[in-house]
Amino acid sequence: MPENSKQKILSTATKLFAKKGFDAVSIREICKKANVNICMISYYFGGKKELYQAIIDELIERQTEYAKTFLNLDEDLTTIPKKQQIQILMLVLDKFIEFFYNNITTDVLIFLLKEQHNPKAKIESPAFKYLRRLIACIFDKKENDREIIFKTLFIISQINSPRLLPLFSLKPLGQDDFTQKDIKIIKENLKLYVNVLLKEAKVD
Repeated sequence: MPENSKQKILSTATKLFAKKGFDAVSIREICKKANVNICMISYYFGGKKELYQAIIDELIERQTEYAKTFLNLDEDLTTIPKKQQIQILMLVLDKFIEFFYNNITTDVLIFLLKEQHNPKAKIESPAFKYLRRLIACIFDKKENDREIIFKTLFIISQINSPRLLPLFSLKPLGQDDFTQKDIKIIKENLKLYVNVLLKEAKVD
């Protein structure tokens, strides 16, 4: 299906912001590359800052809608038995890997990496919040506990590190992208890591 003007602006802006950074990209350049009228930025987004945030919001919305296909993001996880919490965690890990490797382009990935160093960054993902709440429940901690924040971070890093470090993953394999076999190995290694955490904490 052809992209509409809004989609063209979003995808073009993502590429340009990823390549040059926010300050080096102008509204005029985005519209020229996207082949849309310059007034479309104001019509859809308001301005460059709002367009920048819209890229993040659109990604979070897609991730949230995807998560809702297999999770109730609002459920009270404290009422669920520990064994079931762990089963949900393993499902979430599988699904997050599938989303990350099948729905996140390299442009978006570079954009998000740059956003990590933006002091005004605002990335609030209901799916990641759910993951942190789930991990907190499993380990009987508060979700803002330092240990839980870092456990969640390390689990997420296990998901994305092969893509973030292509020189140590794709290049030795002589590939340009990840195969389904690669994704299966990533899933297995992530679950192995999580099972070690569970064993060390004597969670069962």
